[in-house]
Amino acid sequence: MMSTVNFAFNRDRLGHYWRLMRFDKPIGILLLLWPALWALWIAGAGKPDPLVLIVIVSGVVMMRAAGCVINDYADRDFDPHVERTQQRPIAAGWVSPKEALVLFVVLCLASFGLVCLLNGLTIALSVPGAFLAASYPFMKRFTHLPQAYLGVAFGWAVPMSFAAQTNAIPLVAWELFIATVIWALVYDTMYAMVDRDDDLKIGVKSTAILFGEYDRHIIGGLQVLMLLILVVIGLQLGLAMPYYVGLMLAAGFFVYQQSLIAHRVKSKCFKAFLNNHWFGATVFAGLAVSYWVM
Repeated sequence: MMSTVNFAFNRDRLGHYWRLMRFDKPIGILLLLWPALWALWIAGAGKPDPLVLIVIVSGVVMMRAAGCVINDYADRDFDPHVERTQQRPIAAGWVSPKEALVLFVVLCLASFGLVCLLNGLTIALSVPGAFLAASYPFMKRFTHLPQAYLGVAFGWAVPMSFAAQTNAIPLVAWELFIATVIWALVYDTMYAMVDRDDDLKIGVKSTAILFGEYDRHIIGGLQVLMLLILVVIGLQLGLAMPYYVGLMLAAGFFVYQQSLIAHRVKSKCFKAFLNNHWFGATVFAGLAVSYWVM
């Protein structure tokens, strides 16, 4: 009887950790992963080094998990007051703040161990990457642009991928980094539109609050700017037609997202946020096919 109770306890505990790392909601992994894959395919001319690919993908998964853990730790006093986050493990009392910090450190150390398999430049870049991941959750207290800071944190996978593959960070890497920051501003503002009412009540800042009634227009402008940067990158690299076909299809997803957020209905804004996965996947598909036919 006792062993059955212990098993149930351990299983429940692992389930709480699993949800704390947000492995039950992989959308964040995908949004972080696509720019890293864009960068790896460009840096490797369509044939990234297998070890680099494994390390970068594994690092993305673990650092996204670490980011979720430290985010919930930072927001432990806010989450109980926001409808969407009330049942997160720390907010609900299923995981203690101390446990969360230990888990965060373990994930960061595991990620750093992976990076140590790569070159010195990539190892050096991992330090500011870890700082960005750890500090992002606290930005919403000080600035209305935490979504831009998230973009920098997520986009850091781009220069790291180039460094890991080529031991250098060319201009195109920084152009792709800027495009990734803009993309994060787009989808995380959609995400923030879901929580805008609650955030206003508890004093949390966001671009959804900053942009106000111009949120859709600014998001639209950012979407166009990102697409233009991706077109310029394609021209600089001499990519084949499939890349541009991919961009055109991806632009269609941006149009669809605009239709979803048109009336600022919370459920549809969240659906628009989730749809960005397909944007990222489509850009990658066009890029991969372009290198395959070149």
